[in-house]
Formats: sequence, C-alpha cells, structure tokens
Amino acid sequence: MFCKRVTLFTKRKVIRHLAFYSTGKPRRVIAIRREDQSVWERRAAFSPSNVNRLVRNGVRVIVQPSNRRAYPMQSYINAGAIIQEDISEASVIFGVKQTPIDLLIPNKTYCFFSHTIKAQEANMPMLDAILAKNIRLIDYEKLMDNAGNRVVAFGKYAGVAGMINILHGLGLRLLALGHHTPFMHVGPAHNYRNSSMARQVIRDAGYEVALGMMPKSLGPLTFVFTGSGNVSQGSQEIFQELPHEYVPPEMLRKVAEHGSPNKIYGCEVRRRHHLVRKNGGGYDPDEYEEFPERYISTFAQTIAPYTSVLVNCIYWAVGSPKLLTIPDAKHLLIPSHTPWLPISVGAPALPHRMLAICDISADPGGSIEFMNECTTIDTPFCLYDADRNKDTKSFKGPGVLVCSIDNMPTQLPRESTDFFGDLLYPYAEDIMSSDATRPLEEHKLSPVVQGAIITSNGKLTPAFEYINELRMANNRSRHKVEGRDQQTSVVILGSGLVSAPVVEYLARDKNIAVTVASQVKEEADALAERYGVQSEYLQANDDNALKELASKSRLVISLLPYDLHGAVARACVSCGAHMVTASYVRPEVQELHDIAKEAEITLLNEVGLDPGIDHLLALECIHDVQNHGGRIDSFVSYCGGLPAPEFSDNALRYKFSWSPRGVLLNTISGAKYLSKGQVVEVLSGGELMSVARDLDFLPGFAFEGFPNRDSTKYSSLYGIEDAHTMFRGTLRYKGFAETMKAMQLFGFIDPSPHPSLHPEGPKITWRQFACELLGLMDPSIFYENLKTRLAERIGSTGAQAIESLGLLSDEPIVKCGSPLDTMSHYLTKRLQFEKHETDFVALRHEIGVTWSDGKKERREVTMTLRGDPHSHSAMARTVGLPTAIAAKMVLDGEIQQRGVVLPFEPVVYKSLLSRLRYEGITAKEVIRPLN
Repeated sequence: MFCKRVTLFTKRKVIRHLAFYSTGKPRRVIAIRREDQSVWERRAAFSPSNVNRLVRNGVRVIVQPSNRRAYPMQSYINAGAIIQEDISEASVIFGVKQTPIDLLIPNKTYCFFSHTIKAQEANMPMLDAILAKNIRLIDYEKLMDNAGNRVVAFGKYAGVAGMINILHGLGLRLLALGHHTPFMHVGPAHNYRNSSMARQVIRDAGYEVALGMMPKSLGPLTFVFTGSGNVSQGSQEIFQELPHEYVPPEMLRKVAEHGSPNKIYGCEVRRRHHLVRKNGGGYDPDEYEEFPERYISTFAQTIAPYTSVLVNCIYWAVGSPKLLTIPDAKHLLIPSHTPWLPISVGAPALPHRMLAICDISADPGGSIEFMNECTTIDTPFCLYDADRNKDTKSFKGPGVLVCSIDNMPTQLPRESTDFFGDLLYPYAEDIMSSDATRPLEEHKLSPVVQGAIITSNGKLTPAFEYINELRMANNRSRHKVEGRDQQTSVVILGSGLVSAPVVEYLARDKNIAVTVASQVKEEADALAERYGVQSEYLQANDDNALKELASKSRLVISLLPYDLHGAVARACVSCGAHMVTASYVRPEVQELHDIAKEAEITLLNEVGLDPGIDHLLALECIHDVQNHGGRIDSFVSYCGGLPAPEFSDNALRYKFSWSPRGVLLNTISGAKYLSKGQVVEVLSGGELMSVARDLDFLPGFAFEGFPNRDSTKYSSLYGIEDAHTMFRGTLRYKGFAETMKAMQLFGFIDPSPHPSLHPEGPKITWRQFACELLGLMDPSIFYENLKTRLAERIGSTGAQAIESLGLLSDEPIVKCGSPLDTMSHYLTKRLQFEKHETDFVALRHEIGVTWSDGKKERREVTMTLRGDPHSHSAMARTVGLPTAIAAKMVLDGEIQQRGVVLPFEPVVYKSLLSRLRYEGITAKEVIRPLN
C-alpha cells in the first residue's frame, strides 16, 4: 500500500514536471505571497483552480505557506503548486494588499493593490522602496479596458460584504435608538461561511418586513446606492433579497414622506443626478471627465436629506467634487423637525433622516470628506456626530453610523478569491512576460497591462509621474514649519490676556504648530514658554512683516486692535492664509470678500463675545422657534464684560484688561435700532451716554445699558425681518454712563489732536491740562476753586468722578497726541485689574415669540461667567475660546465657506456652542408665557 502511494505521488510529480516543458515555452516562475497587511486578510490573488490552470500551462507556481489563507495549503498542493517560504526564484510576485518594505525583493515584478496612485501619504515610503529596489509595480486598480473600466477587482464582493455589514449595523443602531427591527438577526459578513448563508438570513428579515414587523415610528427606509459598477451591483444584489421598490432620485422626498413601511426603497444615483456645472448648470459627461473641477455636487441638498442609508460605491479622484463635505454632514446631522420623520406616541423619534453610511469606497477624505480614517473588521462601526466626535464603543448617542472597512471582500475570502482570480487569469500570461531587469520599452505588453505599470526601472512611468507632483502639493499644504514638519502652522497676532486661552486650546492638538507674534516680545515669550509653542516679534503696522508671517501659516488669528484687521486680512489673502478674528467686520475687510472667495480663503469674523457668543445663543433660540412654527416679534439683547462687583470700586465702575481705546471710542459713536416698528438713531459725539437706562434682569446687580452700533442690520442677518423690535446693547454697572458723559463734556474723550498733548511738546500735568480745558490761564489756581469751576462745567457728580480718577492731580501726562489716546493710555494703568482681582461677563437676550395659535411668550437667555484669578479672566475665555474653536473648525474643514464669513450657519454655531459648553461656558433659558 505504501509503495502504491509513492508510485502515485511520483507519477503526479513527473506529470507536473513534464508539463513545464510541454508547451515549448521558457520556464516561467511566479509566486503567490503570504498576506500580512492585516490579521483578517485571507484572500489570495489566485484560487487553487486558477493555479491548476497555470500549472497545466507550464508555469511553476510557488505559494508562500499560510494557515490563515481561506484555501488551505493542501488545496494549492493538489493544484500543483510548490509550497515554500523562499519566493526569490519567481520573476513575478502576486499579492493582494501592500507589501512590507523589508519584504520587497529587488528586481522583481510585483502585482498588488498599492494604494499609491493618489499619493496616499502612508504608502509613500513603500513607493520609495519600490523605486530604490528597481521593482516593476503593476497595480490591479489600474488594469482598465479602452473605456476606462476596471477589469480586475474584488468590487462585487466588497459590495456584497458591505451591504451585509450595514444591515447588521443598522439593526444594532436602531435598537440603541429604541426600535427592534428584523435587521437585528443579520450578522456581520464574516460570520457566514459564504454569501448564500447571509442571503438566506436577509431573506428571512425581508419576510418579516413584508409582514409589517418594522416599527411604524421609523417611517419608510430609503437606501441610496451611488454608482452602477461592480461594487454597487454587488451591494444591490443583497438589497434585492429584501422586499423592495426602486425609485428615481426625484421621487426620494415623496417616498420618504409617504412610502410604505412594508418594503424598503432603493435608489441608484449616477453622476448626472447630482453633478452640475458651477457656472450655468447642466451636466456634460465628456466635459466632466476632462474638467471635473468645473462641477459641484448637489447630492447633499437634493438626495441626502431623504436618505436613510447611503451605500457609497463610487471611485473618487483627486480634484473631483465631494459627495458629502464636512459642513454637509454637519447639516444633515442636526436634529430635524420634518414631516418625513414620524413621531408615534410612546416611540422615540429618530434624530435625523440619515441613519447609516456604508462607505465601501473606503477612501479617507474622499467623496465622504468626514470619513478621514477607515473602520476595521475588528471595529467595523463608528458613530460620527455633528461635532466630529467618533464613538466606536457604542451604538447609542447622536450621529450617523459609519462602516468604512477598506478590505470588505476579505470577509468572504473564498468567493472573493475565486471571483478575483477568474478576472485576473486572462491577463496572467501578459504579466508573466514582464522582466523587471529589462527596460520596459523592450516588452510588448497589452494596453491593459501597460497602463497599470506604476514603476519600472527605478522610476515612475510617464502616466504616473503626477504622483510626484501630488506629493509636493501635499507637502506644501501642510505648511511645514522649521522643526515641525508634520504640523499645521497657526500664527496668533497679539499676546494680551485674550490670547492665552487661544494658545492653550490650540496647543492641545500636537498637529498644530502655534506661533505667538507680538510687539511686546516679553508677553509672547511668556505665553510660548507656558504652553510649549513658539514666539516672534512683530511690529503690527509693518505690512511686510505681516505678509512674511502669513506666508508661513495656514491660518492667522488676529487679536490685534480692530483697526489693524484690514491690514492683516490683506496679508492673508495675498499669501493664501485663512484669517479668524473676534471683532466686528471692518469695511476694509468686507471689501476683500470677492477676492478672498476667488482665492478660496476664509476671513471669519465675529467669533468672540459681543460679537460672537451673543450671535450663537441668539440664533440657537431663534431657529428653534422658527423650526417649530413660531414667529419672532422682538429681539432685545445686552452684553458686557465688567469687573466682578467687589472690584468695581471706581467712578467708572469699570476696569480694563486690554487697551481702553475701543471702549472709550464706542461711547462717542452713534447707534441705530428698531423699536416697535420705528428706526431710532442716536447721533455720534456723546449722545449715546444720555440714552442709557437701568436694567433689572439680575436683581442683585445694578446694571445699565445703552445701544451698541447698528442693530437694524441684524434683522436680516438673524432672519427675523418681521420683528418690530431689534435692539443690541452694551451692559455696564450703573454710574458708568454718568461718569463717561462728564469726561466727554470736559473734553477727555476727544479723538482730535490737541497741541498740548503732542508727544514732542513740553511736559504737562493732568491738573495743568484740566485748567487748559476749562480756559483757565493760571494753572496754579487754588485746588478747591478748580473743583468749583469744573463742577460748574460738568456738574458736581461729574466733577467728583473726574477727581477720583486722578485727572486733577499733578501727575505728569504721557502724551499720545489726542485726549482720547492719552486717556486710553492713562486708564490702562489706572484702572487695570490687579493680580487678585477677577472680572465678570453677563449676557441677556429677551426674545418675543408668537405661535401659530396666537399664544405669546418671551424667551430669556442669560449667560454669566466669573473669571479665575489663577487662570483666565471671564472676558479672555469668552473671547479667546470661541475664537480658538472657530479657528480649529476652519483648519479641520468644518467651516468651508470662503470670503468674508460670519458664524451664522447652524452647522457652525451649533458646533461652537456644543464645544463651548464642554469648556464650561453655558447659558440658561427661561420661557415666560405672556397671555
């Protein structure tokens, strides 16, 4: 018996040996390498049946041993392969996924999915090694026919596995939201021996759907498939095991509102359904192929809002429009109040229409922009919410369920191997003729194989030389900073107290290189040392210095005096850097809108406090009312940064943590607001302090308020054009207006140059200057008489305030040209916060509402925050934190609007508020019925 087995074995070996020479062709040797890119990778480039055909055709096939491979080694032995570790004998080595650098054998032809054709950063070291080792790389992804269609791919089974997975995930997600569904019985794809077993389970689930066992509270489910290729076809094959009905994209909304819960609706979306020219509209497939940058996608506006599950099967090329941008995703994930999200008694409502995304394309940062890293077979799902949080541990919580496994087909490894090998086999003969040691020009290869060769003879082939350009572009986009090659560069202009929270917040992200630039180098150095960032000296009025900083930055945060923002914005636009500032939009910044938009630069303004958080809280309340069918009748708001009450011990009841110039200048500015349908204008020059009125919304505080700038423009900006009252005001402690009015009457707030305050003029004291302003020729007048004359001019209360501020003293004046600038410099020192003192921020919105049934109410939003003497002041936190958060949103692509931008979009202000609340900045809302 033993002898008989030996004889049979010998016969087989001889037959195989003779087969190598029976064709009369030179002996060819190929290898199938072991897959080691992932513990889950069980596929092979060829199945045993493919290997048997190759062997019978005279090919020596070496297979690296692997007990993980879907087909056991004995199957390959039976097919005629040689099992051995050493594959150096082979001239062509076939794999599936990327090859580790240290296992690449020089002077060989390698075939695998290299994931290098988009200059994917993670695989560039491998590409460099391939070039250095003179390897000819054939990438399966580029094996294409004359029409540009891929001829070798695992695509169908990527679609099959992806669809099984997302049905499994959908069942778990809906259960976490409070809904048991038939999908709970569908498992992950790798749990099944083959796809036939999975199909039977899905058919069973479909039977339950048809019997009406889906919760009515879910409404009709819609599955949208992008593309029509192998991936889409594979996923739709599984989908079609459910009771289903296909509809065109234009019917999606109708189906989402009125469809049947006893079936699942499908929709296949092609390019023509969502791609339109940026200019003029329409879609031309030939033009799109050549100039994809001329097109935008309307998918997020016309299709995604009515999609329950998105199955993304499209190939995305660099420069092509994205299917869903980060802002698109944020908008879709905002809780909706729409008729196609039914609410049943006792049943939890869905947070939004889109429940799940199966991104089978698995292209990080590609067509689904927020999908910047793939999930895995070990951790197949994550919940992505509107604040870009990713939860991989729970199915409960806000957001959309995402499955984006980049090796889906390996969950069905045998079928995938069979399918792929059968597609690859017709091109094997051509590929085996490749000799990496010979010039490529000496080969006569078919166009299909020729077009898939990425590297040869130590360099990129002409068709793929663009990879070098993409790599350089990627390097430039990172804006390398000396010593911080992998970081994004952000420059913060200004080193005052507001700057510290900005630096602290951004420095948390080690991928951001922060530089603090200031003309007060000591302050910048102190911040840099405290938070581990860099510092630079900057003369803010030096345009060349601004441009030099902007040219090295991806984003500039301007915390300089607001009259310098125009110069900063010009520098940013000319150098291609984004800008963020907490201040109101300056006219000279607004003028740059079109230029910045054309240059794809964001100039984001009004993201501090008054303006800033006040906008965010106002819009949150206004949109909540409008989304529920209410009308805004009136809007009255006050906001102010103040010393904590116990430290308001001066005539102004105020102290300064930065230059007082803006505060002083605002008191002589004009204002305009809408009151009960009438526009009220307050003239500039000092009238503003005369219209201050007492406020009692916090009874324990003695507040007063006065109008702030032009409130009327916010009627349209807030979307409440029908409101009869629109008022935005400044909040101060009672007594501020009276003292400021006295200082104005006396001439201390005059912005015009005064000859006695010329920096080069003779020395002068405050008492001498007071005498000049009173028209007294003798500055040695008796002090009591001076006070009397001052009281006659501005009143006794005002005179006492002026005296208490030291403005009648014999202290020499530091002259700054005008009374306003001189006073600003003086108050910086006189009324500065001491180290142990804290400040206090208060904000109040009162919003009048009328509902459709005629009922009226007032919504009161109140925010207060006290500073910490050991950390940041309240004003620094409320200005610095939203500014830093907004800057990070620009860097991360969450804000993609270009030109001059305000934070008024829901996808912006909701994220800002969410993150501010996480940082401890919160507001309280009270609703008071009015009838």
